[in-house]
Amino acid sequence: MRFFYSCLFYLLIPFVLLRLIWRSVKAPAYRDRWRERLGFYPKKFPQGVIWFHAVSVGEAEALFPLVRQIQQQQPDVKLLITTTTPTGSARVKAAMQETVAHVYLPYDIPCAVKQFMLRFKPKLAVIMETEIWPNLFAYCGENDIPLYIINARLSEKSSRGYQKIPALVRPALAQVNLIATQTQADANRFISIGAECEKVKTLGNIKFDIEIAQTIIEQGLQLKAGLFGGRFVWLIASTHKDEEVIFLRIYKALKQEIPELLLVIVPRHPERFADVKKLCEQQQLNVVMRTAGEGVNLETDVYLADTMGELKMLYAASDIAFVGGSMVPAGGHNILEAAAIGVPVMFGPYMANFQEMALKALRQDAAVQCQNENDIVNTILALYKQPAYREALAETGKAFVAQNQGAIARICEILTQTIIKSKDPSTI
Repeated sequence: MRFFYSCLFYLLIPFVLLRLIWRSVKAPAYRDRWRERLGFYPKKFPQGVIWFHAVSVGEAEALFPLVRQIQQQQPDVKLLITTTTPTGSARVKAAMQETVAHVYLPYDIPCAVKQFMLRFKPKLAVIMETEIWPNLFAYCGENDIPLYIINARLSEKSSRGYQKIPALVRPALAQVNLIATQTQADANRFISIGAECEKVKTLGNIKFDIEIAQTIIEQGLQLKAGLFGGRFVWLIASTHKDEEVIFLRIYKALKQEIPELLLVIVPRHPERFADVKKLCEQQQLNVVMRTAGEGVNLETDVYLADTMGELKMLYAASDIAFVGGSMVPAGGHNILEAAAIGVPVMFGPYMANFQEMALKALRQDAAVQCQNENDIVNTILALYKQPAYREALAETGKAFVAQNQGAIARICEILTQTIIKSKDPSTI
Protein backbone atom coordinates (compact mmCIF):
# COMPACT_ATOMS: atom_id res chain seq x y z
CA MET A 1 0.00 0.00 0.00
CA ARG A 2 2.83 2.42 0.82
CA PHE A 3 4.29 1.81 -2.65
CA PHE A 4 1.08 3.01 -4.32
CA TYR A 5 0.85 5.94 -1.90
CA SER A 6 4.41 6.98 -2.86
CA CYS A 7 3.70 6.65 -6.58
CA LEU A 8 0.62 8.83 -6.24
CA PHE A 9 2.55 11.41 -4.22
CA TYR A 10 5.28 11.55 -6.89
CA LEU A 11 2.61 12.16 -9.55
CA LEU A 12 1.11 14.95 -7.49
CA ILE A 13 4.39 16.81 -6.87
CA PRO A 14 4.05 19.12 -9.94
CA PHE A 15 0.59 20.16 -8.76
CA VAL A 16 1.82 20.62 -5.18
CA LEU A 17 4.59 22.91 -6.43
CA LEU A 18 2.10 24.83 -8.58
CA ARG A 19 0.00 25.34 -5.46
CA LEU A 20 3.05 26.79 -3.71
CA ILE A 21 3.45 29.25 -6.58
CA TRP A 22 -0.25 30.13 -6.43
CA ARG A 23 -0.07 30.77 -2.68
CA SER A 24 3.07 32.85 -3.15
CA VAL A 25 1.07 35.42 -5.14
CA LYS A 26 -0.31 36.78 -1.87
CA ALA A 27 2.35 35.34 0.45
CA PRO A 28 5.74 35.53 -1.33
CA ALA A 29 7.41 33.49 1.44
CA TYR A 30 5.86 30.34 -0.04
CA ARG A 31 8.18 30.82 -3.00
CA ASP A 32 11.29 30.85 -0.82
CA ARG A 33 13.32 27.76 0.10
CA TRP A 34 11.04 25.48 -1.93
CA ARG A 35 13.95 23.09 -2.53
CA GLU A 36 13.88 22.20 1.17
CA ARG A 37 10.43 20.69 0.60
CA LEU A 38 12.10 18.21 -1.77
CA GLY A 39 14.92 17.38 0.64
CA PHE A 40 17.60 19.70 -0.76
CA TYR A 41 19.32 21.86 1.84
CA PRO A 42 21.88 24.36 0.55
CA LYS A 43 24.06 24.76 3.62
CA LYS A 44 25.68 22.54 6.20
CA PHE A 45 23.58 21.58 9.21
CA PRO A 46 24.39 19.63 12.38
CA GLN A 47 23.90 15.87 12.47
CA GLY A 48 22.79 13.58 15.27
CA VAL A 49 20.02 16.02 16.15
CA ILE A 50 17.00 15.73 18.38
CA TRP A 51 14.31 16.59 15.86
CA PHE A 52 10.94 18.24 16.53
CA HIS A 53 8.26 18.90 13.92
CA ALA A 54 5.52 21.52 14.32
CA VAL A 55 3.30 22.27 11.35
CA SER A 56 2.67 25.98 11.84
CA VAL A 57 2.49 28.84 14.33
CA GLY A 58 0.14 27.28 16.90
CA GLU A 59 2.05 24.03 17.17
CA ALA A 60 5.39 25.86 17.25
CA GLU A 61 4.30 28.20 20.04
CA ALA A 62 3.18 25.22 22.11
CA LEU A 63 6.44 23.41 21.42
CA PHE A 64 8.85 26.18 22.47
CA PRO A 65 8.54 25.73 26.27
CA LEU A 66 9.26 22.00 25.90
CA VAL A 67 12.28 22.67 23.70
CA ARG A 68 13.64 25.24 26.15
CA GLN A 69 13.24 22.81 29.03
CA ILE A 70 15.17 20.16 27.13
CA GLN A 71 17.86 22.71 26.29
CA GLN A 72 18.22 23.48 30.01
CA GLN A 73 18.38 19.84 31.04
CA GLN A 74 20.52 18.63 28.11
CA PRO A 75 22.58 21.67 27.03
CA ASP A 76 24.92 19.57 24.89
CA VAL A 77 22.29 18.22 22.48
CA LYS A 78 21.77 19.64 18.99
CA LEU A 79 18.16 20.47 18.17
CA LEU A 80 16.29 20.75 14.90
CA ILE A 81 12.77 22.16 14.48
CA THR A 82 10.93 21.69 11.19
CA THR A 83 7.74 23.38 10.10
CA THR A 84 5.50 23.27 7.04
CA THR A 85 4.35 26.88 6.70
CA PRO A 86 6.30 30.14 6.27
CA THR A 87 4.51 31.65 9.28
CA GLY A 88 5.62 28.71 11.42
CA SER A 89 9.14 29.11 10.08
CA ALA A 90 9.15 32.80 10.96
CA ARG A 91 8.05 32.08 14.53
CA VAL A 92 10.78 29.47 15.04
CA LYS A 93 13.43 31.90 13.84
CA ALA A 94 12.07 34.76 15.92
CA ALA A 95 11.54 32.78 19.13
CA MET A 96 14.51 30.39 19.09
CA GLN A 97 17.05 32.49 17.17
CA GLU A 98 20.22 30.47 16.58
CA THR A 99 19.71 28.04 19.47
CA VAL A 100 18.17 25.47 17.11
CA ALA A 101 18.55 24.49 13.48
CA HIS A 102 15.48 25.03 11.33
CA VAL A 103 14.30 23.90 7.88
CA TYR A 104 11.04 22.94 6.20
CA LEU A 105 9.94 19.34 6.51
CA PRO A 106 10.20 17.67 3.09
CA TYR A 107 7.24 16.13 1.33
CA ASP A 108 6.58 12.51 2.23
CA ILE A 109 8.20 10.96 -0.84
CA PRO A 110 10.97 8.38 -0.34
CA CYS A 111 13.79 10.31 -2.02
CA ALA A 112 13.07 13.54 -0.14
CA VAL A 113 12.67 11.75 3.20
CA LYS A 114 15.96 9.89 2.67
CA GLN A 115 17.79 13.12 1.78
CA PHE A 116 16.44 14.79 4.90
CA MET A 117 17.38 11.91 7.17
CA LEU A 118 20.88 11.57 5.74
CA ARG A 119 21.49 15.29 6.11
CA PHE A 120 20.44 15.49 9.78
CA LYS A 121 20.74 11.87 11.04
CA PRO A 122 18.25 12.42 13.89
CA LYS A 123 18.68 10.43 17.09
CA LEU A 124 15.09 11.10 18.10
CA ALA A 125 12.00 12.23 16.17
CA VAL A 126 9.18 14.11 17.92
CA ILE A 127 6.05 14.98 15.93
CA MET A 128 3.46 17.44 17.24
CA GLU A 129 -0.27 16.64 17.29
CA THR A 130 -1.72 14.81 14.25
CA GLU A 131 0.95 14.36 11.59
CA ILE A 132 1.07 10.78 10.24
CA TRP A 133 3.49 10.37 7.33
CA PRO A 134 3.90 6.75 6.12
CA ASN A 135 7.31 7.09 4.42
CA LEU A 136 8.78 9.25 7.17
CA PHE A 137 7.57 6.88 9.87
CA ALA A 138 8.80 3.86 7.92
CA TYR A 139 12.30 5.34 7.62
CA CYS A 140 12.39 5.93 11.38
CA GLY A 141 11.39 2.32 12.00
CA GLU A 142 13.87 0.88 9.52
CA ASN A 143 16.74 2.93 11.00
CA ASP A 144 15.90 2.50 14.70
CA ILE A 145 15.12 6.18 15.23
CA PRO A 146 12.83 6.49 18.29
CA LEU A 147 9.63 8.20 17.15
CA TYR A 148 7.10 10.00 19.36
CA ILE A 149 3.85 11.79 18.61
CA ILE A 150 3.26 14.30 21.40
CA ASN A 151 0.31 16.51 22.28
CA ALA A 152 -1.51 14.16 19.96
CA ARG A 153 -5.08 14.92 19.03
CA LEU A 154 -7.41 13.28 16.53
CA SER A 155 -10.88 14.51 15.65
CA GLU A 156 -13.77 12.16 15.02
CA LYS A 157 -13.79 13.22 11.37
CA SER A 158 -10.06 12.51 10.91
CA SER A 159 -10.45 9.22 12.71
CA ARG A 160 -13.14 8.09 10.26
CA GLY A 161 -10.91 9.10 7.36
CA TYR A 162 -7.89 7.15 8.63
CA GLN A 163 -10.05 4.08 9.28
CA LYS A 164 -10.70 3.87 5.53
CA ILE A 165 -6.99 3.27 4.79
CA PRO A 166 -5.82 0.81 7.49
CA ALA A 167 -3.21 -0.78 5.21
CA LEU A 168 -1.41 2.57 5.12
CA VAL A 169 -2.05 3.91 8.61
CA ARG A 170 -1.50 0.81 10.78
CA PRO A 171 2.07 0.09 9.54
CA ALA A 172 2.94 3.77 10.03
CA LEU A 173 1.67 3.82 13.62
CA ALA A 174 3.51 0.57 14.32
CA GLN A 175 6.78 2.51 14.01
CA VAL A 176 5.85 4.93 16.81
CA ASN A 177 7.33 4.38 20.27
CA LEU A 178 4.72 6.46 22.08
CA ILE A 179 1.63 8.51 21.27
CA ALA A 180 1.13 11.04 24.07
CA THR A 181 -2.45 12.24 23.66
CA GLN A 182 -4.14 15.36 24.99
CA THR A 183 -7.29 13.57 26.18
CA GLN A 184 -8.62 10.05 26.67
CA ALA A 185 -10.98 10.62 23.74
CA ASP A 186 -7.94 11.29 21.53
CA ALA A 187 -6.30 8.12 22.87
CA ASN A 188 -9.38 6.06 22.00
CA ARG A 189 -9.44 7.44 18.47
CA PHE A 190 -5.75 6.65 17.87
CA ILE A 191 -6.37 3.10 19.05
CA SER A 192 -9.38 2.87 16.74
CA ILE A 193 -7.19 3.65 13.69
CA GLY A 194 -4.60 1.03 14.57
CA ALA A 195 -2.30 2.28 17.32
CA GLU A 196 -1.24 -0.33 19.86
CA CYS A 197 -2.92 0.24 23.24
CA GLU A 198 0.31 -0.03 25.22
CA LYS A 199 1.90 2.71 23.07
CA VAL A 200 -0.84 5.27 23.75
CA LYS A 201 -0.84 7.38 26.94
CA THR A 202 -2.90 10.40 27.90
CA LEU A 203 -0.41 12.95 29.24
CA GLY A 204 -2.38 16.17 28.81
CA ASN A 205 -2.21 19.21 26.56
CA ILE A 206 1.11 21.07 26.57
CA LYS A 207 -0.64 24.22 25.37
CA PHE A 208 -1.74 24.75 28.98
CA ASP A 209 1.95 25.10 29.93
CA ILE A 210 2.06 28.43 28.19
CA GLU A 211 4.84 30.92 28.91
CA ILE A 212 3.80 34.58 29.18
CA ALA A 213 6.78 36.84 29.80
CA GLN A 214 6.05 39.81 32.06
CA THR A 215 7.68 42.06 29.46
CA ILE A 216 4.98 41.07 26.95
CA ILE A 217 2.22 41.99 29.38
CA GLU A 218 3.94 45.30 30.14
CA GLN A 219 4.26 46.09 26.43
CA GLY A 220 0.55 45.39 25.98
CA LEU A 221 -0.43 47.61 28.90
CA GLN A 222 1.77 50.38 27.51
CA LEU A 223 0.09 50.05 24.11
CA LYS A 224 -3.34 50.25 25.73
CA ALA A 225 -2.47 53.24 27.89
CA GLY A 226 -0.69 55.05 25.08
CA LEU A 227 -1.96 54.32 21.58
CA PHE A 228 -5.35 52.97 22.72
CA GLY A 229 -5.75 55.46 25.59
CA GLY A 230 -9.35 55.86 26.73
CA ARG A 231 -10.79 53.24 24.37
CA PHE A 232 -12.61 50.04 25.30
CA VAL A 233 -10.67 47.46 23.29
CA TRP A 234 -12.32 44.40 21.75
CA LEU A 235 -9.76 42.12 20.09
CA ILE A 236 -10.66 39.46 17.51
CA ALA A 237 -7.83 36.91 17.19
CA SER A 238 -6.98 34.62 14.27
CA THR A 239 -9.86 35.55 11.99
CA HIS A 240 -10.64 33.67 8.78
CA LYS A 241 -12.23 34.60 5.47
CA ASP A 242 -15.93 35.53 5.78
CA GLU A 243 -15.49 36.04 9.52
CA GLU A 244 -14.39 39.67 9.64
CA VAL A 245 -17.59 40.86 7.96
CA ILE A 246 -19.55 39.36 10.87
CA PHE A 247 -17.49 41.24 13.45
CA LEU A 248 -17.63 44.50 11.52
CA ARG A 249 -21.41 44.25 11.46
CA ILE A 250 -21.47 43.58 15.21
CA TYR A 251 -19.05 46.45 15.82
CA LYS A 252 -21.41 48.88 14.12
CA ALA A 253 -24.28 47.71 16.32
CA LEU A 254 -22.21 47.92 19.51
CA LYS A 255 -20.85 51.37 18.67
CA GLN A 256 -24.26 52.83 19.45
CA GLU A 257 -24.00 51.55 23.03
CA ILE A 258 -20.22 51.83 23.50
CA PRO A 259 -18.99 55.01 21.76
CA GLU A 260 -15.40 54.43 22.92
CA LEU A 261 -15.26 50.91 21.44
CA LEU A 262 -12.14 50.07 19.39
CA LEU A 263 -12.05 46.88 17.32
CA VAL A 264 -8.63 45.22 16.98
CA ILE A 265 -8.49 42.53 14.28
CA VAL A 266 -5.66 39.99 14.00
CA PRO A 267 -6.13 37.93 10.80
CA ARG A 268 -4.91 34.34 10.96
CA HIS A 269 -3.04 34.44 7.63
CA PRO A 270 -0.74 37.31 6.62
CA GLU A 271 -1.72 37.06 2.94
CA ARG A 272 -5.17 38.34 3.96
CA PHE A 273 -4.03 41.57 5.61
CA ALA A 274 -4.75 43.68 2.50
CA ASP A 275 -8.12 42.01 1.94
CA VAL A 276 -9.24 42.74 5.49
CA LYS A 277 -8.17 46.38 5.19
CA LYS A 278 -10.16 46.68 1.97
CA LEU A 279 -13.19 45.10 3.64
CA CYS A 280 -13.06 47.63 6.49
CA GLU A 281 -12.89 50.49 4.02
CA GLN A 282 -15.82 49.09 2.05
CA GLN A 283 -17.79 49.15 5.29
CA GLN A 284 -16.85 52.84 5.56
CA LEU A 285 -14.87 52.24 8.73
CA ASN A 286 -11.75 54.15 9.67
CA VAL A 287 -8.94 51.59 9.79
CA VAL A 288 -5.34 51.96 11.00
CA MET A 289 -2.70 49.37 10.09
CA ARG A 290 -0.21 48.53 12.84
CA THR A 291 2.77 48.62 10.48
CA ALA A 292 1.79 52.09 9.27
CA GLY A 293 2.78 53.50 12.66
CA GLU A 294 -0.18 55.89 12.65
CA GLY A 295 -1.92 57.06 15.78
CA VAL A 296 -5.33 55.92 16.96
CA ASN A 297 -7.79 58.76 17.49
CA LEU A 298 -11.45 59.01 18.44
CA GLU A 299 -12.47 58.48 14.81
CA THR A 300 -10.53 55.21 14.47
CA ASP A 301 -12.85 52.21 14.24
CA VAL A 302 -10.49 49.34 13.49
CA TYR A 303 -6.85 48.71 14.42
CA LEU A 304 -5.58 46.02 12.02
CA ALA A 305 -2.64 44.02 13.35
CA ASP A 306 -0.78 43.23 10.13
CA THR A 307 2.19 41.69 11.96
CA MET A 308 3.17 38.23 13.15
CA GLY A 309 4.17 37.09 16.63
CA GLU A 310 2.48 39.91 18.56
CA LEU A 311 -0.81 38.29 19.53
CA LYS A 312 0.10 37.79 23.20
CA MET A 313 1.05 41.43 23.53
CA LEU A 314 -2.17 42.51 21.83
CA TYR A 315 -4.20 40.31 24.18
CA ALA A 316 -2.60 42.19 27.07
CA ALA A 317 -3.69 45.46 25.46
CA SER A 318 -7.36 44.45 25.20
CA ASP A 319 -10.39 44.50 27.50
CA ILE A 320 -12.16 41.54 25.85
CA ALA A 321 -10.90 38.90 23.42
CA PHE A 322 -12.85 36.81 20.93
CA VAL A 323 -10.93 33.84 19.47
CA GLY A 324 -11.71 33.53 15.78
CA GLY A 325 -11.98 30.63 13.42
CA SER A 326 -15.06 29.82 15.46
CA MET A 327 -17.80 31.89 13.79
CA VAL A 328 -17.21 30.02 10.52
CA PRO A 329 -16.60 26.26 10.26
CA ALA A 330 -12.78 26.52 10.51
CA GLY A 331 -12.50 24.47 13.71
CA GLY A 332 -11.62 27.27 16.11
CA HIS A 333 -8.29 28.21 17.66
CA ASN A 334 -6.45 28.06 20.97
CA ILE A 335 -8.15 30.07 23.74
CA LEU A 336 -5.40 29.55 26.32
CA GLU A 337 -3.10 32.46 25.47
CA ALA A 338 -5.85 34.98 26.12
CA ALA A 339 -6.96 33.18 29.28
CA ALA A 340 -3.41 32.95 30.65
CA ILE A 341 -2.83 36.67 30.10
CA GLY A 342 -6.00 37.50 32.02
CA VAL A 343 -8.36 38.84 29.38
CA PRO A 344 -12.00 37.63 29.29
CA VAL A 345 -12.34 35.03 26.52
CA MET A 346 -15.19 34.50 24.07
CA PHE A 347 -15.53 32.12 21.12
CA GLY A 348 -18.14 30.99 18.63
CA PRO A 349 -19.99 27.72 17.92
CA TYR A 350 -17.36 26.09 15.66
CA MET A 351 -14.67 24.68 17.97
CA ALA A 352 -14.22 21.17 16.54
CA ASN A 353 -10.42 21.34 16.68
CA PHE A 354 -10.46 22.40 20.33
CA GLN A 355 -13.64 20.73 21.48
CA GLU A 356 -12.34 19.21 24.72
CA MET A 357 -10.55 22.42 25.71
CA ALA A 358 -13.66 24.47 25.01
CA LEU A 359 -15.93 22.14 26.98
CA LYS A 360 -13.59 22.20 29.97
CA ALA A 361 -13.42 25.98 29.91
CA LEU A 362 -17.21 26.28 29.73
CA ARG A 363 -17.71 23.81 32.58
CA GLN A 364 -15.45 25.96 34.77
CA ASP A 365 -16.99 29.27 33.62
CA ALA A 366 -13.59 30.24 32.25
CA ALA A 367 -14.91 31.47 28.88
CA VAL A 368 -18.14 32.34 27.10
CA GLN A 369 -19.39 30.60 23.97
CA CYS A 370 -21.59 32.64 21.64
CA GLN A 371 -23.84 30.83 19.18
CA ASN A 372 -24.75 33.85 17.05
CA GLU A 373 -24.36 37.58 16.61
CA ASN A 374 -26.98 38.45 19.22
CA ASP A 375 -25.09 36.37 21.79
CA ILE A 376 -21.91 38.29 21.04
CA VAL A 377 -23.62 41.67 21.36
CA ASN A 378 -25.29 40.74 24.65
CA THR A 379 -22.10 39.26 26.12
CA ILE A 380 -19.96 42.27 25.24
CA LEU A 381 -22.54 44.67 26.64
CA ALA A 382 -22.68 42.66 29.87
CA LEU A 383 -18.89 42.63 30.16
CA TYR A 384 -18.70 46.35 29.40
CA LYS A 385 -21.38 47.36 31.89
CA GLN A 386 -20.26 45.00 34.66
CA PRO A 387 -16.53 45.40 35.41
CA ALA A 388 -16.83 42.89 38.26
CA TYR A 389 -18.13 40.25 35.82
CA ARG A 390 -15.30 41.08 33.43
CA GLU A 391 -12.70 40.70 36.17
CA ALA A 392 -14.22 37.45 37.48
CA LEU A 393 -14.21 35.88 33.99
CA ALA A 394 -10.58 36.88 33.51
CA GLU A 395 -9.52 35.43 36.86
CA THR A 396 -11.41 32.19 36.25
CA GLY A 397 -9.68 31.89 32.89
CA LYS A 398 -6.24 32.24 34.47
CA ALA A 399 -7.12 29.65 37.09
CA PHE A 400 -8.39 27.28 34.40
CA VAL A 401 -5.02 27.40 32.64
CA ALA A 402 -3.04 26.92 35.86
CA GLN A 403 -5.12 23.94 36.99
CA ASN A 404 -4.42 22.00 33.79
CA GLN A 405 -0.67 22.48 33.55
CA GLY A 406 1.97 19.77 33.87
CA ALA A 407 1.98 17.99 30.49
CA ILE A 408 5.37 19.41 29.50
CA ALA A 409 7.03 18.02 32.62
CA ARG A 410 5.54 14.57 31.96
CA ILE A 411 6.54 14.53 28.31
CA CYS A 412 9.97 16.03 28.99
CA GLU A 413 10.79 13.27 31.46
CA ILE A 414 10.04 10.59 28.86
CA LEU A 415 11.97 12.32 26.09
CA THR A 416 14.95 13.03 28.33
CA GLN A 417 15.31 9.33 29.14
CA THR A 418 15.39 8.55 25.43
CA ILE A 419 17.87 11.36 24.75
CA ILE A 420 20.23 10.04 27.42
CA LYS A 421 20.03 6.55 25.93
CA SER A 422 20.76 7.92 22.47
CA LYS A 423 24.03 9.50 23.56
CA ASP A 424 27.33 7.83 23.07
CA PRO A 425 28.35 6.15 26.36
CA SER A 426 31.49 8.28 26.54
CA THR A 427 29.40 11.49 26.69
CA ILE A 428 26.95 10.40 29.43
